[in-house]
Amino acid sequence: MHNFGFALEGAWQVLLAGLVLGAGLPALFALGIRATAFGGGGSGSTAAWGRPVGYLCFAIVVLAVLLGITFIVASGFGKTLDFSHIYPTVVDKH
Repeated sequence: MHNFGFALEGAWQVLLAGLVLGAGLPALFALGIRATAFGGGGSGSTAAWGRPVGYLCFAIVVLAVLLGITFIVASGFGKTLDFSHIYPTVVDKH
């Protein structure tokens, strides 16, 4: 019964990663498209925040894609990403 708890814990982690990376990044990109379109159309104080919010969403998506590419390339060279600092670093596998 103790193994079943470990399996459920692992399943929740996979589900969370799938939601964030599988549906979260496309949803964030769609929000960026919507915000950019809202900021580009018309004048007024409410439309002024659209473009900066859209560009911020695009920047987060681009950083996530670059982090994924870095992870894949580092694995190919026998390295791994270390998240113990503020920013991820590429280190040798232990």
